[in-house]
Amino acid sequence: MNAIVLDNPLIEHKLSIIRNKKTGTKEFREVIGEIATFLCYEAMSDAVLEEVEIETPICKAKVQTLNEHNYAFVPILRAGTGMLDGLVKVMPNAKIGHVGLYRDEETLKPIRYYYKMPKDIANREVIVLDPMLATGGSASDTITMLKQDGVKKIKFLCILSAPEGIKKLQEIHPDVQIYTATIDEKLNELGYIVPGLGDAGDRIFGTK
Repeated sequence: MNAIVLDNPLIEHKLSIIRNKKTGTKEFREVIGEIATFLCYEAMSDAVLEEVEIETPICKAKVQTLNEHNYAFVPILRAGTGMLDGLVKVMPNAKIGHVGLYRDEETLKPIRYYYKMPKDIANREVIVLDPMLATGGSASDTITMLKQDGVKKIKFLCILSAPEGIKKLQEIHPDVQIYTATIDEKLNELGYIVPGLGDAGDRIFGTK
């Protein structure tokens, strides 16, 4: 599977917190942001750095810097916005786009109800955010739209993923690297990830 999984005791500890149904909204939201930061670090491991000269308190020195203006974060509404805080803390100059989708009950085709991107999105590396990769439908539809806008390099970050979602996303967009904190067992008959953490959007925003 085209997925990089964070394998770290600290991640396992953080996952245990958000899986627990007794965890409150504040702590749940904070931990989602923390895990998103770890995912961002991993996703940026292949970033191209630029050499510049700066002056330290001691002397002039050549250092390696990242041009944050080459990147954009695109959360899938609404749960994806819960991951934004964790990413903008480490890359505050990246642009941000938003995608809102729902599926037509009869045709099962994705209906875009909101789509707002930076004007130069085609020239940026885009990191798509959604806490849950379940069926893979919303993720694959979002990436398709971005490619139609000319985006060439896309990565997908999620907290929890199901094998079914990874498989679908890989089949439709094999060029997109997936970064996830964990791969769970399966989807249940309602399309929820098992063991999962429930509805990420409801828990992030306290609407359940």
